[in-house]
Amino acid sequence: MMSVAACGSSDHGSAASRDRSDDTQPHKTVLKRVPGVGDRLWRQVPADSRQVVAVYGAGKDSPDSTVALFTKHGAVWKQERSWPAHNGRKGWTADHHEGDLRSPVGVFTLSDAGGVLADPGARLPYTRSSAFQAPHYWKKAYWHDFDYVIAIDYNRVRGTAPNDPTRPQGQSKGGSIWLHMDHGSGTSACVSQSESAMRYLLRTLDPRLHPVVVMGDKAELKA
Repeated sequence: MMSVAACGSSDHGSAASRDRSDDTQPHKTVLKRVPGVGDRLWRQVPADSRQVVAVYGAGKDSPDSTVALFTKHGAVWKQERSWPAHNGRKGWTADHHEGDLRSPVGVFTLSDAGGVLADPGARLPYTRSSAFQAPHYWKKAYWHDFDYVIAIDYNRVRGTAPNDPTRPQGQSKGGSIWLHMDHGSGTSACVSQSESAMRYLLRTLDPRLHPVVVMGDKAELKA
């Protein structure tokens, strides 16, 4: 069983509602590409990807971000939903290492999901296990962080459960970077959002559409 400390352990932060009414209504805007993403990262989005989860960090050293889901329809992209979110407590980095408290900037596939709770109807392969449970020596606000998780394919083996501990680039490069439920403040490296947002993504992200996450602070995303 893996340690979940890489994804959510923190010494401070306040509780937030597990299912805030923060989901925006579906957007009508039609786009030629996902906005706010420059050529450098956009070229890393696989040509067959038709779903993009964009994480727009408020700043390089900020734990605050916005998550938006975009779907490609024909030759154009449409923003489906967006939600407030949190990222690493110290912000973002293009060279993530274990314990730096920053989320990795980049484009990563989304292949596997899981959590403490039963499968809510996920399209990605879903592993339910008590092994996801956050340790109860963490603050109570953090206990439900991993009720639902979607693995971000950073330094992990695709096609395995999110809590598989294998790290192909080595332990020092960190790992266990997930989309998971929010506790109201920054994470150790993951991206967190409300329960309703997680349920929506789990039910919507489709492996047939080759979903990816494009994540970073806004300035780095545009570079």
